[in-house]
Amino acid sequence: MQSHHLLPLLAGVFSAASARAAIAEDANLQHFRDLAETRNYTLGRPVSPKITPDAKYALFLRSAPRDPTLRLFELDLVSSRERELLTPAQLLGGAEESLSAEEKARRERQRQSLKGFTAFEMSKDGARLLVTLSGKLYVMQRAESAADTVNAPPRITTLPGSGWIDPQFSPDGNFVAAAGADRELHVLDLAGATERAITRGSNEALTHGRAEFVAEEEMSRHHGYWWSPDSATLLYQQTDESGVEVRYVADPLHPERKPTAFFYPRAGTPNAVVKLFLVSRGGGTPVPVSWDNVGFPYLAHVAWHEKNAPLTILVQNRQQTEQRLLAIDTSTGASRELLRETDAAWLNLDDNAAGSPGNRRPPFWFKDGRQFIWTTERRGAWQVELRDATGAIVRELTPLTFNYRQFIALDEPAGGFYVRGGDDPREIHVWKFPLSGGAGIRLTRERGQHNAVFFPEARLLVRTSDAFDGTYRNDLVSANDVRTVATLPSLAETPTQWPRTELLRTSGPLAFDAAVTRPRNFSTPKKHPVILVVYAGPTSKRVVADIRGFLTDQWMADQGYVVVRLDGRGTPWRGREWERVIKGNFIDVALQDQIAGLQALAAQHPEMDLTRVGVSGWSFGGYFAAMAVARRPDVFRCGVAGAPVVTWENYDTHYTER
Repeated sequence: MQSHHLLPLLAGVFSAASARAAIAEDANLQHFRDLAETRNYTLGRPVSPKITPDAKYALFLRSAPRDPTLRLFELDLVSSRERELLTPAQLLGGAEESLSAEEKARRERQRQSLKGFTAFEMSKDGARLLVTLSGKLYVMQRAESAADTVNAPPRITTLPGSGWIDPQFSPDGNFVAAAGADRELHVLDLAGATERAITRGSNEALTHGRAEFVAEEEMSRHHGYWWSPDSATLLYQQTDESGVEVRYVADPLHPERKPTAFFYPRAGTPNAVVKLFLVSRGGGTPVPVSWDNVGFPYLAHVAWHEKNAPLTILVQNRQQTEQRLLAIDTSTGASRELLRETDAAWLNLDDNAAGSPGNRRPPFWFKDGRQFIWTTERRGAWQVELRDATGAIVRELTPLTFNYRQFIALDEPAGGFYVRGGDDPREIHVWKFPLSGGAGIRLTRERGQHNAVFFPEARLLVRTSDAFDGTYRNDLVSANDVRTVATLPSLAETPTQWPRTELLRTSGPLAFDAAVTRPRNFSTPKKHPVILVVYAGPTSKRVVADIRGFLTDQWMADQGYVVVRLDGRGTPWRGREWERVIKGNFIDVALQDQIAGLQALAAQHPEMDLTRVGVSGWSFGGYFAAMAVARRPDVFRCGVAGAPVVTWENYDTHYTER
């Protein structure tokens, strides 16, 4: 063929190749745009559902499928009619939402990235709703019928003041407490729409009614005050950060603005000093709560829900090797010990509230105050126990072989309680166990991640099922006969294809949980390079039956890789010894186990080419990725370290000092 005939042909070949490359690039961009705009296909799901005590209505938050702004909805459980109750635009009149630096930091610690009504409260009788927007508080009186809403605008009261944080209805629904911008705790009387500070003496380093940094970031305790069951008294936290180091955070988008100062307790430096006080709803002289806050500086949990049960607090020493559960005399502030626990490595907190109203944590007291539910790892794995009012154990309620994950609710009338857990640590199911002891009943079946919230007055469970096949449902289920009463509608989009991820367990004495994602056009004889997507650190398990979590793994696999995840020792939900073997050393065991897991998988799956392994991780996983390529370049040829911890001395006290 002559050259002048060849040139048009080559031009056509290159043009076609360029077109194919452009199409592939567009598809890749669209893939990640879809993930970002839908938040991994979760926007549009119902959020924070609540059932009215008469069991007639379900209230919930929901956004559009590609808009992170949450709005308030109501579902009539009799007619199945849904109506929108309130939107941020109604309250702001089209203006942009404005957040203080304190509220932005609080949301970051709660891992809250949505907008609009990120939370709402319902009064105990279901008549009033409380929302916060741009630091202002709004109380909505619920209409009696859909017709009321059509014929008249919602009855909304704007409460006085602004800059409010952590607002909570009193149990009787007649008052709202909130932490103010002045660093004091306030009570707002709904009858007269008035407010008053019930604490005083705050300054730049001293606050009342707010949780300190490590409580929010590491203990999942986001409240700094608590109402008494009779609505007459409040327990509040005084936080003295005068000895805590200050760090400054600048806004790179606005270099003209001054950096924001934050008190930050890095490892080895002073923590905030936390004290507790009891004060009347109307103010007055506070009563100090007495406990050894020097020897036990961490306030982990507070329980004050039942009128006949004592106010109880759980405190830990700084090393987190000892904790004490204390009952508080609310008239004198004196404390008495109910139980204590020790661990040579560290004590985990059961801080995984499963969405129960108020996000309650153990202990869970019976209404008569004679017994309470306790959760513990004292026998080597998490269990639920029944204890009497003195703290003495009555009986174990879940077996050691049951992988308890979260407590959902106590159901005294039915003589049982709901928990999350199961036999396989990769899955989470909803179970009901009898208080008398004995075998539990599993209430969810599909492989996946299941949850529930129990509303005792309505005798309904809101059961969330996120199955590994991509199916997602929010069903309202009768607690009496497990009958589905209604389904909360979801608007969430679904991807065109779900990942083809295989969950398995490696062979060998340690048997690591593993996830393997191959290209969709996978061919067995061909060797594929391997990408290890890793976390490998405390508190987080990455091999779980959550199909949405593998969408990016599948995209990487489709570029010609086998993508692997492994959970080695140091990760949770495989027992005390499995998790605590990393005491004092974050990297050696983790690195050893990830390599051993890769080798075990490659022995089972010859398509994995272990001469070409890359590693990618975020946060602790970023730290691991950097250490992996530095220490073992013979195994890991390249790495991507996202947001890695580069100096543990700059990480916070509660997490790092373990």
